[in-house]
Amino acid sequence: MIDLAGFALAVLLIELTPGPNMGWLVTLTLAEGRRAGLGAITGIALGLAANAALSVLAASFILGQGPALAQGVSLLAAAMMAWLAWEAWNGAGESSPTATPRKVTQRHALAGFVINLLNPKAALFFITVMPQFIPGGQPSFAQGLTMAAISVTIATAIHLALVLGAGRARGVLMAESRAQAVRRVLAVAMLAVAVWFAAKALA
Repeated sequence: MIDLAGFALAVLLIELTPGPNMGWLVTLTLAEGRRAGLGAITGIALGLAANAALSVLAASFILGQGPALAQGVSLLAAAMMAWLAWEAWNGAGESSPTATPRKVTQRHALAGFVINLLNPKAALFFITVMPQFIPGGQPSFAQGLTMAAISVTIATAIHLALVLGAGRARGVLMAESRAQAVRRVLAVAMLAVAVWFAAKALA
């Protein structure tokens, strides 16, 4: 049986970690209004959905090559979560599966779509982490799409909350001491997930 709750928790840990993507949405909304922020969210959601769908296809092909490769993917998933935990702990790099546009333009939706569609970290996260919550580690296309929908829904819900509460969110995100505390708590949780993945792979 698919562990949808476990997968949702893993996605939630990543998406809740304060990072540049959050800062971009809040800053964009405060500068140009909620319509601009909602446009960016639309593009991000579509980009994530397309990226996830392609990742499901890639995962199905890769994991069908044999158990040894499936074990390698599990170890890669552990490394991926450990890397994200390290980034979150240090506040370095991009700590969520999405990326941040460097420039704000009038085409926020298009920018959000293209950046998320072409984001290799998002694809790597999905390809390696998704199979860890499916018995046998070989998801069907339907199972993969279900998990993709869950991932995109969680990300979009958090992005909507940020845009709708931009003023308050800015105070939280700009307070580095609070943001650092949140990052480090989530980093420990992500590291625990990484250890679990590694233990499963080596069992």
